[in-house]
Amino acid sequence: MKNLVLILALVLSSWQIQAQEKTISGIVTTADDALPLPGVNIFIKGNSKGTQTDFDGKYSLQANSGDILVFSYIGYITTEVEIGSVSTIDVVLETDSNSLDEVVVTGYAVTKKRAFTGAVSVVSVEYEQTSKSQLKNQARKRVHNKISNQLAGQVSGIKIKGTTKSNISNVLYIVDGIPVQKSYNTLIEQLDPDTIDSVNVYKSSEAINTFGNSAKDGCIVITTKKGNYRIQNDEDYANITENNFESTAMSPLSTFSIDVDKAGYSNVRRMINNGETIPPDAVKLEEMVNYFNYKYPQPTDQHPFSINTEVVETPWHKDTQLVRIGLQGKSYENDQLPASNLTFLIDVSGSMGSQNKLPLLKSAFKLLVNQLREKDNVSIVVYAGAAGVVLEPTSGNEKETILAALDHLNSGGSTAGGEGIKLAYKLAENNFKKNGNNRVILATDGDFNVGASSDKAMQTLIEEKRKSGVFLSVLGFGYGNYKDSKLETLADKGNGNHAYIDNMQEAQKVFGKEFGGTLFTIAKDVKIQVEFNPKKVQAYRLIGYENRLLADEDFIDDTKDAGELGSGHTVTALYEVIPVGIKSDYLNAIPDLKYTQSEVSSNYEDELFTVKFRYKKPNEDTSIEMVHIQNTELTDASEDMNFASAVALFGMQLRNSKYFNNASTSKVIELAESGRGADTDGYRAEFMRLVKSYDSLK
Repeated sequence: MKNLVLILALVLSSWQIQAQEKTISGIVTTADDALPLPGVNIFIKGNSKGTQTDFDGKYSLQANSGDILVFSYIGYITTEVEIGSVSTIDVVLETDSNSLDEVVVTGYAVTKKRAFTGAVSVVSVEYEQTSKSQLKNQARKRVHNKISNQLAGQVSGIKIKGTTKSNISNVLYIVDGIPVQKSYNTLIEQLDPDTIDSVNVYKSSEAINTFGNSAKDGCIVITTKKGNYRIQNDEDYANITENNFESTAMSPLSTFSIDVDKAGYSNVRRMINNGETIPPDAVKLEEMVNYFNYKYPQPTDQHPFSINTEVVETPWHKDTQLVRIGLQGKSYENDQLPASNLTFLIDVSGSMGSQNKLPLLKSAFKLLVNQLREKDNVSIVVYAGAAGVVLEPTSGNEKETILAALDHLNSGGSTAGGEGIKLAYKLAENNFKKNGNNRVILATDGDFNVGASSDKAMQTLIEEKRKSGVFLSVLGFGYGNYKDSKLETLADKGNGNHAYIDNMQEAQKVFGKEFGGTLFTIAKDVKIQVEFNPKKVQAYRLIGYENRLLADEDFIDDTKDAGELGSGHTVTALYEVIPVGIKSDYLNAIPDLKYTQSEVSSNYEDELFTVKFRYKKPNEDTSIEMVHIQNTELTDASEDMNFASAVALFGMQLRNSKYFNNASTSKVIELAESGRGADTDGYRAEFMRLVKSYDSLK
């Protein structure tokens, strides 16, 4: 009887403990500006269980009543909150004016080796207290926004236990808010002493409180005078020469390929969140505008997309007009999509070792795997110093097998990208599904350095491979050595699309909300040609698409490659036009022609432009043409027009364009606010946060 009572007591006790566990959620903001704070470390005191805030400052985790939550973030006072009866805990973090008081090293050239490798207690140099205003400015710049995401449990940290050279290779350095990848630690010695403002050395206990368990052996934080130093920055972007105004009388046709890529926006978002200087060539206006979906109607005829146009007064220039041309691809539910033959081509080279590369990649691909059906097949090819098959074609209902193959991937070695592509296409071709979705999904930072590796060599290779009928999706990961130009080339020439995944929210967008558009092509080689009416339009300028321009004669040449449109995808193009009769500083005088006389038709008084579209069905080689005529009527801007205008204007500001007419970022916010709409997923609100964050960096 006593045993029975004891067992019942234990069971009841267990039930009671389980009943106390609940979901705790909330938002973490800053006291100085009330903005949400991404990347805050949150863990249960005395327990390894924890989480981090997302880009909206939100968090959620399971905990028990009585547990103490610890909120820590660089430059802010660590805050502890005991869990009571409530399930929502919002936290405001205060700037920590003493966060750098452990050791501040100045006169770096004199004490370089001792500061880096010696014990903290023997560093003896002039102490300089960082002022509260400096700290507040650093906090506003958000240079530490992503540190927690990249450090959490992934970096071994500093070995501040001696002065041997071998310790340097294991040191965790943070330079201007960015953790230095382990493989780049030797480059610390190349820092110019004159550029360094301070070096802060954290011993084990302080490092754990500030950076989490990943810095259990200590941490060294270096701040440069300019505050934006990037030790391992070797990123490549294709050169962009901004489109100028074209005279309608001299050149009435504007021809370009559509672009559904969205990598440009998420890459810019990453740089703003990290407090980095944004290279102008990284700002691709069309990819920023097309990151967002717009409320275009579904097609109602036999064509795979609907055509939509709108003309308003340009928000940043009262003497010009803004034209929006929008396509809406037909949407299909997942169960309506044809069977897929997918080949994951995954870069597992040494450059993929950091947390925001291969580990993030694995988590992203799991979102895709969980949506596969029995009729879908998945193969996995990896490449480093060489390429190999790690998973033969496997049915989508064998998810555990596919996920296990992903979990076993590790990074190391050089990068034989060309060999990997050849092997992946061979596997895809051997398992080709007629009338199905045959696609290679390449995931990499683009740092190919073995075999075919130049942009031109990769372009030649992928142009040959696309003849097989296998499409290509390219996913970029990481930063520091991110090769945007190479990945964009692969996607463009491989009948595919290009996305940049900087966090799990973006992975969810690509593989969750836009699953069909990412994987299922409904129209290929989609080209747009606009003919402006010279009686109404004096000059025009295509905003963005600089790398997608086509010769006018390419429009009717079916051998010329163009962009692909996926299920549910939207495509938006913006033109700024100068009406006839308007004097503009943007226009230069055109000399009279001796042999050519320009005659303008007296008809078409009510037409502003005619836009033509050509596309091919995914399995065909002959184009179908569509025509749409836009009248001269100006309308009030729709919500979507306002928001697209805001994104385009912000992009022009980032590029330091000569055409944004000195409009302020407050104008961007004003337009975005009026165009925010329902914003169910919060992407437009995030854009406004990015603009405000960027404005605070200037």
